[in-house]
Amino acid sequence: MPSRTFRLDSPLNLQLTLGPLVRGTGDPTMRLASGRAIRATRTADGPATIELVVAGGELRVEAWGPGAEAALDGAAALAGLADDRLGFVPGDGLIGELDRRLHGLRIGRTGAVLEALVPAILEQKVTGIEARRGYRAIIARWGEPAPGPFGLRLLPRPETLAAIPYHELHPYGIERRRADLIRVVAARATRLEEVVRLPREDAYRRLRALPGIGPWTAAEVAFRALGDPDAVSVGDFHLPNLVSYALAGEPRGTDARMLELLEPYRGQRGRVIRLLEASGIWPPARGPRCPIRSIAAM
Repeated sequence: MPSRTFRLDSPLNLQLTLGPLVRGTGDPTMRLASGRAIRATRTADGPATIELVVAGGELRVEAWGPGAEAALDGAAALAGLADDRLGFVPGDGLIGELDRRLHGLRIGRTGAVLEALVPAILEQKVTGIEARRGYRAIIARWGEPAPGPFGLRLLPRPETLAAIPYHELHPYGIERRRADLIRVVAARATRLEEVVRLPREDAYRRLRALPGIGPWTAAEVAFRALGDPDAVSVGDFHLPNLVSYALAGEPRGTDARMLELLEPYRGQRGRVIRLLEASGIWPPARGPRCPIRSIAAM
């Protein structure tokens, strides 16, 4: 199999770096363990599976499938070797401590917009449990086996997603609004994939030009597919509380308060959020939780 080796000039923690790409336990497109990651993806040249292993101060990468060379071309970016920390000043407080303790956490970029956009749409205004259930169901029914010996599966082809009727998605807990949006973005996949080559503001503008893709969804996609270190998922159910508690000791927060606290880190706010998410810090539980609904039963 084609392979490449990259010498590391500083630590790389694959679990911390690629963790945001994994959509819950049992994600059929990816496996992640200490020092090793395996990911199925679609490239311009076709499907591929890529395996990344960190050992002996090196990142060793192998790939399978028609898109193997394209996947290898994107391996350094995927693993965050091109991570831009320019302007990031963590200071001596909590963020500085986390940056030192979580050394090896980088921000990577997949370059795969639809693979980030579909699960983000599924996560809109529902619990993670509901969203991941629907994600796994779509891949199990309409996806296909990924290349290589690992038993992974690929997100369905865009043309397949665009043709799925709503009534076939409803039993998997996906109501009409999200089902329609998945079909719309799949039908425009070529245009959307182009955002990886656009300046950041233009990329956000094109993503948000589609009704149904707001600030939260655009930021979720930009962080993963574009590697935007400043991505902030405004409108998240939990994130304002985490940021407010970690940075100000306030157990409950709002989007406005979150943005106020993150302002000193503008340009690298997404990195700060990722450090906080990986820290294990969590505000004390209080008040109602987002309920788990059964859309399939409606």
